[in-house]
Amino acid sequence: MRTVFMVAEKPSLAQSIAKILSKGSCSSRKGLNGACSVHEYTGSFMGQNVRFKMTSVCGHVMSLDFIGKYNNWDKVDPAELFSKALTEKKEANPKLNMVKFLQVEAKGCDYVVLWLDCDKEGENICFEVLDAIQPLMNKSYGNDCTVYRAKFSSITDTDICNAMNRLGEPNRNEALSVDARQELDLRIGCAFTRFQTKYFQGKYGNLDSSLISFGPCQTPTLGFCVERHDKIQSFKPEAYWVIQAKVFKGKDSPLTLDWDRVRVFDRDVGQMFVNMAKTAKEAKVDSVSKKEKAKQRPIALNTVEMLRVASSALGMAPQHTMQIAERLYTQGYISYPRTETTHYPENFDLKGTLKQQANSSFWGETVSNSSDGWRLYDYITRHFIATVSPDCKYLQTTISFSIGTESFTCSGKTLISAGYTEVMPWQGIAQEEALPVCERGDTFTVDEIKLLEKQTNPPDYLTEAELITLMEKHGIGTDASIPVHINNICQRNYVTVESGRKLKPTNLGIVLVHGYYKIDADLVLPTIRSAVEKLLNLIALGKANFHQVLQHTLDIFKRKFHYFVDSIAGMDELMEVSFSPIAATGKPLSRCGKCHRFMKYIQAKPSRLHCSHCDETYSLPQNGAIKLYKELKCPLDEFELVLWTSGSRGKSYPVCPYCFSNPPFRDMKKGMGCNECTHPSCQHSLNSLGIGQCVECETGVLVFDPTSGPKWRMACNKCNVVVHFFEHAHKVQVSQDSCDSCEASLVIVDFNKTRSPLPDGETQHTGCVFCDPVFQDLVELKHATMRHPMHRAGGARRGRGKGRGRRPVGRGNPKKPKDKMAALAAYFV
Repeated sequence: MRTVFMVAEKPSLAQSIAKILSKGSCSSRKGLNGACSVHEYTGSFMGQNVRFKMTSVCGHVMSLDFIGKYNNWDKVDPAELFSKALTEKKEANPKLNMVKFLQVEAKGCDYVVLWLDCDKEGENICFEVLDAIQPLMNKSYGNDCTVYRAKFSSITDTDICNAMNRLGEPNRNEALSVDARQELDLRIGCAFTRFQTKYFQGKYGNLDSSLISFGPCQTPTLGFCVERHDKIQSFKPEAYWVIQAKVFKGKDSPLTLDWDRVRVFDRDVGQMFVNMAKTAKEAKVDSVSKKEKAKQRPIALNTVEMLRVASSALGMAPQHTMQIAERLYTQGYISYPRTETTHYPENFDLKGTLKQQANSSFWGETVSNSSDGWRLYDYITRHFIATVSPDCKYLQTTISFSIGTESFTCSGKTLISAGYTEVMPWQGIAQEEALPVCERGDTFTVDEIKLLEKQTNPPDYLTEAELITLMEKHGIGTDASIPVHINNICQRNYVTVESGRKLKPTNLGIVLVHGYYKIDADLVLPTIRSAVEKLLNLIALGKANFHQVLQHTLDIFKRKFHYFVDSIAGMDELMEVSFSPIAATGKPLSRCGKCHRFMKYIQAKPSRLHCSHCDETYSLPQNGAIKLYKELKCPLDEFELVLWTSGSRGKSYPVCPYCFSNPPFRDMKKGMGCNECTHPSCQHSLNSLGIGQCVECETGVLVFDPTSGPKWRMACNKCNVVVHFFEHAHKVQVSQDSCDSCEASLVIVDFNKTRSPLPDGETQHTGCVFCDPVFQDLVELKHATMRHPMHRAGGARRGRGKGRGRRPVGRGNPKKPKDKMAALAAYFV
């Protein structure tokens, strides 16, 4: 029996599709990576009885990156990234072992059906899957087709079955357009980002951004926000005047009329018109017109419109909206949310979809677990029903008046048929006070005529909805990437999101855009990126050559990069006005090991230490607090140590500012603190304070924190595991002796006699945290965020009690722990 291997984009999609196609008779098992399941059943395929294996990936299988040596910011000239630097495809998430998983499951299969999302990114993932599995599949018989592509837009029985009956081929041209976009964004973005980050962070201390990033789409997106800011700043209010007239008939309420001239910008002229109108005591009706009008129902909802509405009406950020929409899609509540079209496909079952809503006055109750999910689902459902509902019809009545020589009008609307606004009431015709019944020649008494002074107002800051409109209009990004670009400029501290989801540029965002304009406006204007997007679309249509488009675009940006580097002084002049030199920023904290003077701690992102005497800046761990560590010094370089901490419930460890950026040993990397330092004898190093292998992650070591008393703890130097132990102990030390069972370091614990939990009133005990039964009730595992489930008793798959790892001297490779380690996992829970 032949085997058909089928792959969806997400595990939940694979499960739903398998259940539909197998009519609920599939068997399921976990794959080797633990994240994806495999659903198996037998059925018919191309006229033959076959075995189906349905599984999934988790988004992109591969990602594009530079090969190792080109990821070193200090040793690589950013200009090399345009052409000289080699790239490679790496696993997007190495922890998932996705390539190996796909290869194991696809080995020996005869056919593959690709159920990836139906957009360009989905086509790209199709070929990532094929590259992984085709070498292990059975060879085709003759010219038989073995690769098929399923096209679908929703997770319904009808749509999935139709897709299976109308299989096509994956589109290589669309996949190539994604490859081109990835490579362009990588090379261009990294080159500019590395240069301007190193240049400006080395000079200014209060930029408050860990990365001064540039992106071919991100930067024009920021440009729109700053352009609106500049219009606000340069706006000069101007006075203007309008005539307000009120008239009434009999006992009816007065009508406020609109002046046909609208406004004048000269007060004397306005006063002249008022004087002329005041000569008349009555307002004469010149005409009464009644016209039936229609407010058209909405067209089918596409991605961009959904993002606009979610931001403006629901107050939801674009990226958050897309995440919710994708979840609703994978759960089968809505069709595929990434779409540029506003037309329903010819085979779309409108009546069937409407019938699903017919029996519920409050549809989709099962979606209401998440308030944002429910609100978005509610809007999408209402919008769909509105698209197949009648137009809203109303009667518009307009009465024209003349008062002296001046003309005025008054209008009102009366609802005839609500149409689609019954399900979208916020777009309905507001109920207004009825206009008085009158006809041409009737007269109204003039109640008042006066001249009102007003002022022109500046535009407001761009809302997310307005920004999305501008990005779509100018071709910046795709429906899938627009939310990402907006999120990026927020994350980089280029804009802040104000009330009403208005985007207000920060000083850094403003200076960057003004600097780009000063040096090369093409870097920030939408025109060049829009042209690139058109070229990428030509690749997708098979009308342009992948390599030629790539080379042509990179050549343009390479020349622009060299000009930007040569002209950076122009942007620097703007930076000097808005930001403080690094030497004038921060507060004295710890001593430099070279000149022994105090270095200043700069708290703004990225936090760092600067020695103004040596003119050197030293990186520090981010996203935590930094303080002096008891004035202790590193034995290698005489720099005073600092203590990084994530808070009282987190973890902390000492850091040598010099070693953090200049690793002293071959087996260390940049960015390592003392809890990963392999110094053989330093009292702060991993060798002195490491206790045993982390109970959760593969590579981490649990390191004792000597500053944590009286709530003593050890923390993993790789992941977020924190183990609390020996609370209220007077003293805790790491012994140089090892456990006979697991070779973890023993711990010496001293308690005060009045608070000792040790048996028989003992105050001191030396034992293994992992194995010693005396310590069992004194150890508790915690972590800030639980990313992986705990390995409970009986389920341990690897040793927990490794020694301190990577020791330059010492006990060699520790043995795997025995049953006591499983017991430890049990009492950690």
